[in-house]
Amino acid sequence: MNCRAKQLKAFDRLLTIMDELREQCPWDKKQTMETLRHLTIEETYELGDAILDNDLNEVKKELGDVLLHIVFYSKIGSETKHFDIADVCNSICEKLINRHPHIYGDLKVENENDVKRNWENLKLKEGKTSVLEGVPKSLPALVKANRIQEKVAGVGFDWEAPNQVWEKVEEELNEFKTEVNLGNQDNMENEFGDVLFAMVNYARFLNINPENALERTNKKFSKRFKYLEAKAKCLNKPLKDMTLAEMDQFWEEAKSL
Repeated sequence: MNCRAKQLKAFDRLLTIMDELREQCPWDKKQTMETLRHLTIEETYELGDAILDNDLNEVKKELGDVLLHIVFYSKIGSETKHFDIADVCNSICEKLINRHPHIYGDLKVENENDVKRNWENLKLKEGKTSVLEGVPKSLPALVKANRIQEKVAGVGFDWEAPNQVWEKVEEELNEFKTEVNLGNQDNMENEFGDVLFAMVNYARFLNINPENALERTNKKFSKRFKYLEAKAKCLNKPLKDMTLAEMDQFWEEAKSL
């Protein structure tokens, strides 16, 4: 691994390149924070894919892309005289120091749960009116549900044991089934949301990240379906012309791979 001097030299190189691109490249000169936003979201998802695939070489590349965006935003901020990369770095450094009094102060903690609870309490002392203020509105619903539950658990609003959460899951499933039988679409959607929220909560108690779990299933399903498509192509037979029994045969083969 590189020493600190080489790390700082590499970061300085990136800052210099960013300065040059912003001054000389027609595309880079046109960019604003608004035009970069959707690209940043895309790069973040690509990083997430690489992490789930455990492709560390791709993780390295995608981290570089995300870092470029951070440097890009900071460069734009410096041009408007609002902040630069030093302000960004110092801001997060100060936050980390203030939020870790058990490291940089005299607070005693016993475990990671104590750290989480103290983190949320410190945020409220800093002027936050709700522990939920830190949950971005634009997060995907599944991720948002998990973050909401983590946030409120951090201040003690939580179940005591996994079996209690599972009982809640069963309760919500029964309520959903009742609404399905009644056929009211709006009520079915509401109850289905409650089922998902309860399942996310149960996953948290089992130390399962629901987003990662669902994405792994997405990847697994896609891989098996592509196998099914490949087999159909070998037979020169469109999927729509195959029977469900024929498709099931290839599906079972895919599961054994």
